Amino acid sequence: MVLLDNLRFSRLRDGLSKTRDSIRGKLREVFSRAGPTDETFWESLEEALLAGDIGAATSAEIVRRMREALKRGERQRLGGLGELVREEMRKLFVNGGLAPGQRIEDSPAARPYVIMVVGVNGVGKTTTIGKLAHRYKASGKRVLVAAADTFRAAAHEQLETWSQRAGVELIGTGSHRGVADPAAVAFDALTAAVSRKCDVMIIDTAGRLHTKTNLMDELKKIKRVLQKQVPEAPHDILLVLDASIGQNAIEQARQFDSAVGVTGIVVTKLDGTAKGGVVLAISRDLTIPVKFIGVGEQIEDLQPFDGNAFVEALLGDMSGNEPS
Repeated sequence: MVLLDNLRFSRLRDGLSKTRDSIRGKLREVFSRAGPTDETFWESLEEALLAGDIGAATSAEIVRRMREALKRGERQRLGGLGELVREEMRKLFVNGGLAPGQRIEDSPAARPYVIMVVGVNGVGKTTTIGKLAHRYKASGKRVLVAAADTFRAAAHEQLETWSQRAGVELIGTGSHRGVADPAAVAFDALTAAVSRKCDVMIIDTAGRLHTKTNLMDELKKIKRVLQKQVPEAPHDILLVLDASIGQNAIEQARQFDSAVGVTGIVVTKLDGTAKGGVVLAISRDLTIPVKFIGVGEQIEDLQPFDGNAFVEALLGDMSGNEPS
């Protein structure tokens, strides 16, 4: 199993502390009770998993897999129920995140590699874009950011601050706000990215428009306009979800995916909630991989997702007395 380096893992572990305290405490309580693994035990285990907002379907699946594993004698091989629940959680991430040793910065093949970032207001889109731009810039890429959320004044100001901090160029000046068509801003930015031979272009989008115009229609329009210039664009559509809304994040993901075809998910604000288990539910219920997670305010706290490391940070030490 490949884990993150010590510093990043420490940040991940700290960021998941609220969720870990919730889930691990309840799991330890269940595992330490005297008595056999009867129906009462399994019901208590499922309730403990639900405490971290893992979701009913995902919790039930983990319990089902554990019961089947016990029948096969897996408990002895793994050393107890604590390790068994850890292994079943890991399996939920088999198709998510990055391969061991892979860096997100190494992935772009197209030039410019166009990333469209979507999500409702307040989930951390702008902060995510700034941190993502920093990652690419630090890896030696020439990055351009497009401010296509033209209807929220704070969005441009925040994006301008993050762009300056990351040392990347921003297209879409303050004069665009409230007057420019977001799709037109995206088109102009892509024209600039092509002419300036940028490696990566990241597009900010609105989470709520100032008119009755449907948000999803606006996002579809941006996508169509980009494809007029670069048929394969956007190469990545990242949906930013706020972990603190728990299971509602899954419904948001379905809506955005239906509209524009989401290729990856960023789960933010894990450090401020005990609902971090929603990442497991997202990985199980959706076919969209979790690519990044946000576990704090620092630039380094936007981390490429590593399922093994996530489970280790989530559960920590699960040793203790267990039922027979």
